[in-house]
Amino acid sequence: MWLLTVDRNFDVMWNWDLKLIGELANIQEKILEEEKTNIRLVLGLYEALSNRDVDTVHRLLAPDIEWWFHGPPCHQQHMNQLLTGGDTDRDTTSQQQAFLFVPSNITAIGSTVLAEGFDQKRSVSWVHAWTVNTDGVITQIREYFNTSLTVARFENQGSSSSSSPSIPRSSSSSNKAIHWESKLSGESVPGLVLAI
Repeated sequence: MWLLTVDRNFDVMWNWDLKLIGELANIQEKILEEEKTNIRLVLGLYEALSNRDVDTVHRLLAPDIEWWFHGPPCHQQHMNQLLTGGDTDRDTTSQQQAFLFVPSNITAIGSTVLAEGFDQKRSVSWVHAWTVNTDGVITQIREYFNTSLTVARFENQGSSSSSSPSIPRSSSSSNKAIHWESKLSGESVPGLVLAI
């Protein structure tokens, strides 16, 4: 009789584990679909920016988008002018000077979409980290020029308060996972870690 009870408990546990595995698979599938949607949205933004499609740009961006820049000041105006409409002159001189953002690598980690490219003419690499909200609107851009970027997720497993971010203090109480690293920046540029 005792063996039957053990087997019965094992069966109940096994069924629970299968249910949990199924729920986790559904969550993972939902996350992957959300990431694909976010990538399509950001690719649509790049296309709209290159075509100077102001209506689409306005539809995709929050009116109060947060923009953050790291890199040489001479490159600070490229995306800023595109996002604010400051680069609308269509004569041939300005078209030759226009900076075209063409991503060669794009990936998503949750609501953050990372795009990276290289401008051969100016010999400059760039990385954009776009944040997309649940309504499919881009609310933030972090822009990096000639900077090697590593994206990591920091989780403090020993913290009693999960509502506030914390910096890991030791490897025993925290976990850091590197999710993405820029590939086009070269070796002689500063490196930064973007924690998400």
